[in-house]
Amino acid sequence: MDATDGNLAFEHVKMPGARFYVADLSGARFEQVDLTGVVMRGVELIDVDIDGAVWNLRINGVDVAPLIHAELDRRYPDRAKMRPTDPAGFREAWELVERLWDETVARARQLDSVLLHESVDGEWSFIQTLRHLLFATDAWIRRVVLGDPRPWDPLDLPFDQMKDESGVPRDRDARPSLDEVLALRKDRMATVRRVLHDLTDEALNSSTSPVLEPGWPESVSYPVRECLLCILNEEWQHRLYAERDLDALESRAGAARA
Repeated sequence: MDATDGNLAFEHVKMPGARFYVADLSGARFEQVDLTGVVMRGVELIDVDIDGAVWNLRINGVDVAPLIHAELDRRYPDRAKMRPTDPAGFREAWELVERLWDETVARARQLDSVLLHESVDGEWSFIQTLRHLLFATDAWIRRVVLGDPRPWDPLDLPFDQMKDESGVPRDRDARPSLDEVLALRKDRMATVRRVLHDLTDEALNSSTSPVLEPGWPESVSYPVRECLLCILNEEWQHRLYAERDLDALESRAGAARA
């Protein structure tokens, strides 16, 4: 527990089974918090923004998760393609990911390069988002699927809540140029493309061999299908976050010119 600006901050704490009674949590912020099995009674849930994995969420007796996922599929018709079931579907999904990111990067290039290092609402900057995707690809594709024990680049950016791992870089304050990061992204995306080009039904339904050297994720076997779905989800979600933040950055740039 820590205190910042007079506000309590709970970090890396475990409170399973905790009970909050007549508690005021207005204005609280929860990040990377496991709320599995939480029960809320008599709550006032007004003007709340929730972003995360939502399943089996009942509000006033209604399971709203299917409604949420159906609405997301309606808003983003290509979203369903991020749930492929066969090698051809994975290849199609990756082609879509690359095309969408090309559009997002083209949009980012219209901004002053300084803005690409700015955080929006405490989230990663645009450059940091790209650096995290380098890490995700190195972790799930190069390390887990391809078995490279040391796939990391110094610009890889793990998620903030990950504990330090031997040999895994974590330089949150680095400020590489967009082109520098995009050169690494081009290499990593080409690696995924090659993996999917060679993907067969047999390989898709197989499991990986554990990489015994220290790193992340932990050294166990993983279903290849889950690794590939993980990287698709990372690419899809973080592009949406980037687009959301570019909206805010464009507004800032517009206000500065006014």
